[in-house]
Amino acid sequence: MEFIHKTVLLGETLEYLSVIPDGVYVDGTAGGGGLSLEIAKRLSSKGRLICIDQDPDAVSVCKKRLRRFNNVEFIQDNFANISSVVHNLGIDLVDGIVFDIGVSSYQLDEASRGFSYKKEAKLDMRMSKSGISAYDVVNNFDAQELKNIISRYGEERFAGKIAQAIVNFRSKKPIETTTCLSEIVAEAIPCIARRTGGHPAKRTFQAIRIFVNDELENLSRGLSGAFDLLRSGGRLVVITFHSLEDRIVKNQMKEWTKACVCPTDFPICVCGNHPKAKLSCRKAVVPSKKELESNMRSRSAKLRVIEKL
Repeated sequence: MEFIHKTVLLGETLEYLSVIPDGVYVDGTAGGGGLSLEIAKRLSSKGRLICIDQDPDAVSVCKKRLRRFNNVEFIQDNFANISSVVHNLGIDLVDGIVFDIGVSSYQLDEASRGFSYKKEAKLDMRMSKSGISAYDVVNNFDAQELKNIISRYGEERFAGKIAQAIVNFRSKKPIETTTCLSEIVAEAIPCIARRTGGHPAKRTFQAIRIFVNDELENLSRGLSGAFDLLRSGGRLVVITFHSLEDRIVKNQMKEWTKACVCPTDFPICVCGNHPKAKLSCRKAVVPSKKELESNMRSRSAKLRVIEKL
């Protein structure tokens, strides 16, 4: 299957990134290279683009898509390690960084990757194809651990019922496939609650995926590393797809833009707050009606941007 990830808010991302032809840029979640390609087109031969992705399938496709550019480098790694990746390439500062957080359309649509509750496949959900899998979590974690994961990362109010249902089922045989897990979750949720809010297994699958890939911790690390890499005037553009991610991004950007709160009659600052960046857009940018009509997966997307001072 072709690695496809339709970049949401593409026009807005490029507008805020404002690519300088001779600049240095990092696509920290390159995926199939859709956004990377547009950045590369805007660079001169003196510019430089680093494409990072932890998914080996993504890196392979990205290399092919951008093979005509000789000023692009491809690294298979997690964007949480962006600082070491960039420094190892002999680069100290960059002009812009983009993070498009979350699972790609390819990973959802390719059944064998085990991300989707809609398609039969062995439970997996590993973006990097290595480390602990969804199968390991579902079949080895105790009820309390499962409840904590589903509640924290999926914000699922029936987390306890779902966790117990998983434990009860696997006491008879392992839970091996996505559809099996999906059915267990659906049956654990009260009938009346299944009538609204989309597929009943959506939040549980999201929670397990986030845990397996350590997504929230990696996002925090990635944001910190990215900000340190920006030169003065450099911009960080981040696209998120659910509230947990967006909250982390919003709060971190708020910290970077925090100003002095000392009374105006103080002769010197004693609070220690000095803005390190400014918001390029006051509120999160969301997809237009036209984009929503052409790509329903963009409906939960939010874009936030800061510029380093």
